[in-house]
Formats: sequence, C-alpha cells, structure tokens
Amino acid sequence: MHLSNWLLFCGVTLLVVFTPGPAVLLAVSNSMSVGPRRAMISSLGNAAGLFMVSAAAMAGLGVVLSTSAHAFLVLKLAGAAYLIYLGIKQWRSQGSVFADVQGGPSAGTPRSSWRLFGHGMTVALTNPKGILFFSALFPQFLTQDAPILTQFAVLTGTFAAASVVAHSFYVLLARLLRRQLSDPRRTRIFNKVSGGAFVLLGLSLLRLRNKAA
Repeated sequence: MHLSNWLLFCGVTLLVVFTPGPAVLLAVSNSMSVGPRRAMISSLGNAAGLFMVSAAAMAGLGVVLSTSAHAFLVLKLAGAAYLIYLGIKQWRSQGSVFADVQGGPSAGTPRSSWRLFGHGMTVALTNPKGILFFSALFPQFLTQDAPILTQFAVLTGTFAAASVVAHSFYVLLARLLRRQLSDPRRTRIFNKVSGGAFVLLGLSLLRLRNKAA
C-alpha cells in the first residue's frame, strides 16, 4: 500500500483515539475500579470490537469505492465533514473526560476478566465515533494495487494498537494527574488544541486522491 496513505491514516488515527470518548471513559473508569492492569482487559476487548466494525465497513463500502469515483468523492467529503464536525464539537466542549469518574469506583463495574473484555467489545460495537470512522474514513485509504486483506489487517491493526496505547496513556494520566486535569482552564486548552487539529486534518483529507481512479 502507499506509504503516504498509511502516514495520513496514522495521523488521523492518533487524533481520533486520543480524543476522549466512550472507550477512553470506560478505560479510566475501570482503572479507578479494578486497577490499571485489569482495566486494559476491557481495552483489548475494545480492540477486538474494532476489528469487527472495520470488517463490516469493508464488506459493504470497499467494493463500491473500488468501482466508483463519484462514491469516493462523496465519502471523502463526508469524512472531511465528520472530522471538521468533531473538531468544532471538541473546540466548543467545556467538559472533561475525568469529570464522570471523580466519584471513584462504581459498584456496577464488572470484575471478571471475561466481563471486562465483553464490556470493552460492546462499547466498540456501539460507539458512534468508531462506526463513523470506519464507514466514512477507513475505505478511502484502501488502494486496488495491493491485497485488500493485507491492507485491512495493517490499517485496522494500526488503529486497534493506537487505541490500546491511548487507553494506557489516559489510565496512567488519570491516576497521576486526576485533580490537575479536571481543572476547567486546562480542560478548555486541551479541547481547543485537539479540536483545531481535527479541523486541520479534515481539511487535509480533501486532498486525498483515489489511487484506483
């Protein structure tokens, strides 16, 4: 596959996975309840769920994009609009990912490894951010001069690995700097920086060309 496509995919992936969402909140919450190590079990379940979402998106959209330049253009515009929307939403947000876990462990947090894994997988399968990412953005990075299954494994594996890394980062950060990161001023700075980066990546996505065309 084209190196430029993969590098752009990595940039988009890192921004998406490091932006707080349901999966990050779950990892932080589990960290407070069952500890950092066991919290990563749910993150592995989330990664497994991401492979399922990616496979479902590829099955329906990969064929269409490989045969239609118009479909590629429409999906490219939709993907760029999605990133810009996320950027504006993040820029305007006043909340912190740590706000919902300040109360400490939850009595309803699952304790067994299988339940933690299943909970993480369920979040991935029902998370609108992941579904929209693999539906609107993922197929645009596929090229027809390389094996589709290999590209699927590389790109989805990249996203899943980055997701686990992001969860590890937030789990450690939550335990070390929970009080500092819940400060409203720091929260606003984080939201504006990440929101602006989303908008810039959305605009850069408009320059992506269909390698199959």
